[in-house]
This record gives sequence, structure tokens and C-alpha cells, in this order.
Amino acid sequence: MNQLTPRLQQAQPYALGLFRIVVGLLFACHGAASLFGVLGGAMGGGTIPAGTWPGWYAAVIQLVCGALVLLGLGTRGAALLASGSMAYAYFWVHQSHALFPLQNGGETAALFSWTFALLIFTGPGALSLGTLFGPKAPAAASDTRTGRGPAGTESAPGGEKRGATMAA
Repeated sequence: MNQLTPRLQQAQPYALGLFRIVVGLLFACHGAASLFGVLGGAMGGGTIPAGTWPGWYAAVIQLVCGALVLLGLGTRGAALLASGSMAYAYFWVHQSHALFPLQNGGETAALFSWTFALLIFTGPGALSLGTLFGPKAPAAASDTRTGRGPAGTESAPGGEKRGATMAA
């Protein structure tokens, strides 16, 4: 067996967390540029006027969802909204010009859409405020449907452990 594989698997939650942080930061920067004119601003240095459809709303989604993803708070919900907004941007803004992203300038929208779709399924990974402050899983609760407690231990009807482990 490859000796690198176990180490990569141990690092996977941290790599995913770092990926989430970078993607959230980049997305939030897009929103901040469009809303406040920082980092070069929107459309060559300006800002998008408040309430302008769809640009201003997209910028708010970018800033808020980017910040939430960056921090790891409500990652899946924020990623769902961000992915949908970028899919909208691709199909209604870019795709009408040409079929492929390289031809229509929609590479960023397509990449962000698929990136956030991935985060919906993977979750935040490590280094997330959601795992730090989120709801704690109940400790040592047995599953009443299977009669198994933690680590496959068998539970008696009252919930106490019988001591024997059940084979999976």
C-alpha cells in the first residue's frame, strides 16, 4: 500500500478547510469590489448602483455568502445560494453570447458554481467556526432502531450497555 495515502487522508479535512477559506475569500472580494469599489471595483473601477438587477443582488450574495463560507458558518446553505447565483450568472448573462465559458467570459461564474456545488456535498472541512460553535452531537446516545450504542455496543431496553459488541 502506498505510504502517502494514509497521510493524505489525515490531511483531507484540513485541505478542504483551506480550500473553503480561499474560495470564500475570493467570492467575498468579488462582492466587496462590486458594492464598495475596492480592489479595482466593478466594471473598471466603479460600483454597482443599489438595487440594480441582477448585479447588485449578485454582489450582496457574493459578499455575504463568501464571508459565511470563509468562516465556515452555515457553509452548505451559503454554498447552495452561491452556487445557484453563479449558475444564474452563467446561463442568463454569459451563455447567451457563446456556448463555452472560454468564448463567453463565463469561466469564473462556472468555476464558482461548481466549486460551491462541491462544498454543498463535502461540508466545511476543518478550521470552521460552525464546528467550533455549532450544535454538539449527543454523546453516547444509543440508536433505538438498531439497539446499538456507540461503537456498535449493544444496548439493553433501558439504554444501558450490555458490554458485548455486535458484529457488523
